[in-house]
Order: sequence, then C-alpha cells, then structure tokens
Amino acid sequence: MEKRNVLNSPRLSELKRRRHRAILNKFLFSFFGLLAIFILSAYLSHLNSLNISEIEISGNKTIDTEAVKETVQEQISGKYLWLFPKTNILYYSKSNIKNKLLDEFKRIKSVDLSILPTQAGKNNILQIFLTERTAAYIWCGETPVSDVGRPETGRPTSETCYFMDADGYVFDEAPYFSGEVYFKFYGSADLGSYFSKQNFKQLISFRDILLGIGLKPIALYVTNDGDVQVFLSGGASLATDPKIMFKADADFQNIAENLEAALTTEPLQSEFKNKYSTLQYIDLRFNNKVYYKFL
Repeated sequence: MEKRNVLNSPRLSELKRRRHRAILNKFLFSFFGLLAIFILSAYLSHLNSLNISEIEISGNKTIDTEAVKETVQEQISGKYLWLFPKTNILYYSKSNIKNKLLDEFKRIKSVDLSILPTQAGKNNILQIFLTERTAAYIWCGETPVSDVGRPETGRPTSETCYFMDADGYVFDEAPYFSGEVYFKFYGSADLGSYFSKQNFKQLISFRDILLGIGLKPIALYVTNDGDVQVFLSGGASLATDPKIMFKADADFQNIAENLEAALTTEPLQSEFKNKYSTLQYIDLRFNNKVYYKFL
C-alpha cells in the first residue's frame, strides 16, 4: 500500500507531466523547425540566381536546334512536390534530359550539359553540347529488294534505307542516292538499334579484305539462316550481282585467305578475269572448299 502511494504521489505525477510536456515541446520545435526550413528552401529555390533562365544548343549540324530546345524545356518544366522548380541548377535532372534526347533524336551520339552563370550569377544558361553520329553505311531492310531495277546503279527506288554509323548503329532515314555512294547492309535491325552487333567489326574487316584484293563489294546481307552474302558490283540489281557466300560464325580471316588463294589459282583466276559478268556466286560455306558458278 505504501509503495502504491509513492508511485501515485503528486510529485511523481508532476514529474511525468513535465517529461511528457518536454517531449512534446521537442517534437513541436523539431516539426516547426523542419517546416520553416522546408518553406525557406522552397522560397530560395525560386531565386533567379539558382534557376536556369536560358537554353543554348551547340554541336548539332543536322538536328533542329529548336526541336532540341523544346524537348529540354519539357524536361525542366513544372515543379517537384508542387513547390521546387525543376529549373533549379542544384537539382535539375541531367540524366532525364540526356536520356530523353538520346531516345528522341537517334542521330545524337552523346550529350554534355553544363551551367554557365551570367551577369554576376543572376541568371544561368544551360549549355548543351551535342555530338552527332556520322553516316558510314546504310541499312536497307531485312531482305534485299531483288525484283526492282537499280537506276543508274543506285538503289532500287522502292527501298527505304537508314544511315548507320561506323559501329553499325542505325540512326536516321537516308535520302535516295544515285550510284553506289554508301555500302549497304541487309538483315535484322531497326531504327535505334545495332546491326549484327556481335560480329559487325568482323563483317567490315572482311569487306575491307575484299577491297584489298581488288574486288568491289557493294552490299552485305545477313540471312535468318546464319549465312552471309556479300554482293559485288556488276549487275543491274542485287538479283544479278555476283555474290560471295559464307557462314556468319565462320573464321573470317580463314575464309578470306581461302578466297584469295582460289582467285589466284587456275582455272578460277582466268575465268574470274574473262567471265566476271557471268559470275553468279563464290561459295565459302563448306570448310576449306571453294565452290563457284558462272552462267
């Protein structure tokens, strides 16, 4: 009974009330302190000296500047939590801007962003430097168009082709070119993807070897069956162009050596020189054997 009276004594009850009041006061102080900091941060985030006032685009040669600016402006418009402007230089989203530009403009290879303060820090310019992809080849679809003539030895007028860079990345629709201006690729690919990413460099190396031994390759077709067909200049269309055939997973150096050996050995050496216009194919798909056919 005496112990219970001590626990319920007025003095102990008062101490408990003071302790609870102190905890509540600390909580309220912390809450209003954080609220004040939040409100002050929201206010300061709108200062001109902390916000992007202008966008400058450079480095682009063919991409429309205004279109890029519009895309960037969309990414920095609006606010976070309805209070903090997305134009604030302390937390504007570089990654969102880069990803959006790379996704929307396939011709862009890289994007660099920086803030340039002007007028003693009162305004800030968002500078965006673009590096564009350079066209090295063209991709003209999954399969060659063989039933349409090639006017002026150019590409068939029914083809729609796309530019590719030196790494095989397909990035933009190409206009019509008369003549054999760009080396062509056919096979599985799409706009914004890589052509034959696993062995593209090897395919280019093989083409260069063909050029080195005096041949004139104009197109390359990777079939769904895993075969590669390299078309040589000579016919009115790909249907009549002579072609070299080999497996996509072959040792390219080995088949190039086999081809070069065959072209310097009789009777193919003489037939290739005298009957080139009737050559249909040279087949390198069967180990170290070389098969060929003339009309």
